[in-house]
Amino acid sequence: MTAAAPIAGNAPARSRGIGALLAGRRESAPALVILAVLLIVDLWLNRAWMLPGSWGTVIGLAGPTMAAAIASMPAIMAGRGGIDVSIGPLMGFINIILVKVLAGDMGIDQPWVLVPVALAIGALVGLFNGLLSAVLRIQPIVATLGTYLVLSGVTLTLLPAPEGAAPAWLKALAGPYSIVPLAGMATVWLLAKRLTVYDWLMACGSDDRACFTAGIPVTGVRVFAYTLGGLFAGAGGLLLSALLGSADPNVGPTFTLVAISGVALGGVSLAGGRGGFAAAALGAAVIFLLQSTLTYFNVSSFLLHTLYGVILVASVSLNALTGRVAGGPR
Repeated sequence: MTAAAPIAGNAPARSRGIGALLAGRRESAPALVILAVLLIVDLWLNRAWMLPGSWGTVIGLAGPTMAAAIASMPAIMAGRGGIDVSIGPLMGFINIILVKVLAGDMGIDQPWVLVPVALAIGALVGLFNGLLSAVLRIQPIVATLGTYLVLSGVTLTLLPAPEGAAPAWLKALAGPYSIVPLAGMATVWLLAKRLTVYDWLMACGSDDRACFTAGIPVTGVRVFAYTLGGLFAGAGGLLLSALLGSADPNVGPTFTLVAISGVALGGVSLAGGRGGFAAAALGAAVIFLLQSTLTYFNVSSFLLHTLYGVILVASVSLNALTGRVAGGPR
């Protein structure tokens, strides 16, 4: 049985030549233009950003937003409406476990303990979401909404109000070492791209019926996508803890809409099968710069949430239009 023949038309971009690469650039072009404009504006408003000593802090500020978008990306790329709305609460839950439970209550603050715990919690919750969505075939948004509510409830039960202090080494991830978690996420993604499961992921997002007919383990691929997203959310929990410098039960859920908006804005198709790490990170960077610009002018946080909704609708519409212009089915 040959898998290539039935899904040849839906192979990942790396195997479809220059045309597919140009199409990918076309999908991310609006975000690149907006990024360039906002970067110029923000550098003019915050000229200290141009100093090399400030780069780590800037990356630390943007880190949780970028991590949330990157963590949302694998499930979306796997197709079948795979939107994981539990990424934000998962990052918040990890923040409470690390800072309040382990470092605060138990006095365990060593990085070789906290980092594996954060990644393990993220991966296990992602695996659970994948089993609900792919194995039990619960609608992904319903399954992950249930996880969202459970995580939010447990988080508030463990810690009703902000308190505690993160270890010094963890706070450094919001400063000079902020690039480390993001670089680790990028490394994991690059390693995943060298595996056959990456080709399957792209193909399943494009046409899961053809993949099933070709003998590709569609269910396993989608479980892998959710687990990978959870692993990235674990890194996001580290970045969030570093930025907050304490345990806060209210911040995590605020990244839900921001993450999905960033994924769509960067050019990742919400229908699946198109996009990647760079696209999600690009969209999240635009969201962060927009936040920074509006915050500088003291724009209300309520307006920010309105803009996230507008960005999400506009990005999905533009994404679909670009796909049609490029001759794609999405």
